[in-house]
Amino acid sequence: MASWNSIPLELTYEFLGWFGFSVWSISFYPQVFLNYRRKSVVGLNFDFVLLNLTKHSSYLIYNASIYFSPTVQKQYFEQFGDGEMIPVAANDVAFSAHAVLLTLVTAFQIFIYDRGTQKLSRVAIGIVSVVLLTDAVCFALAVPTHSWLRFLYNLNTLQVFLTVVKYIPQAIMNFKRKSTDGFSIANILLDLSGAIASYGQMVVQSIDQGSWSNFYGNIGKLMLSLITVVFDSFFITQHFVLYAAAKKTCKAEAFVEPDEEDDIKQHLLPCSDEPPTADNV
Repeated sequence: MASWNSIPLELTYEFLGWFGFSVWSISFYPQVFLNYRRKSVVGLNFDFVLLNLTKHSSYLIYNASIYFSPTVQKQYFEQFGDGEMIPVAANDVAFSAHAVLLTLVTAFQIFIYDRGTQKLSRVAIGIVSVVLLTDAVCFALAVPTHSWLRFLYNLNTLQVFLTVVKYIPQAIMNFKRKSTDGFSIANILLDLSGAIASYGQMVVQSIDQGSWSNFYGNIGKLMLSLITVVFDSFFITQHFVLYAAAKKTCKAEAFVEPDEEDDIKQHLLPCSDEPPTADNV
């Protein structure tokens, strides 16, 4: 296993990694606090939560296996060479574990708080069912040959797919309602910062090693960062540009079903003359 060539680059790598862990981890809390303050999850898309939980669970298995398993690490070196570094850092494992925990907390809030007429869609349930079935088949195929690295790459590919899919229901819901009320923008701003830091961490490692193998050796982390940047930028545009007028007037002029429109409006927070904060933007 390769070692670092530059101490400053190693320190930069560690800083970016734990900075990314911090902001990515903190990004889960604004939505949890917003749900708690409103005692309602109206405006939070349940498909997003289910897909997010499935995605982060897959990512945790991938990160923990590569970071802790000598067998998986041996297979990685056999494929990419003994001179390469393991592409998963301790902060990756810590983030994944924390993400699963906080997404479970959000899911629990869906059960205990007012959710109006909102419910999971059959499409989201179908997607998760197909992903879990595919995971089971890949695992069964890996058992006879002990090809665990290939299984983990398949798992990682599916979590990248879920990263793309999970944002779509919330984006569509915001579009239909012409509002981002009930969906924490602070979550998105922190999420974007974490994605940029994660990508920067991979760049620093590549510069130090003079090799880009950690990019194609951990394509999941790369795609997670890039996809997150794209969708978070879109959510920021929705909140501050497309639907900013609706925020100022506290009118969610939503093109949704009539029963949903009334339900959403009665659960939104009232207008306030207070300056915007992380809780009320």
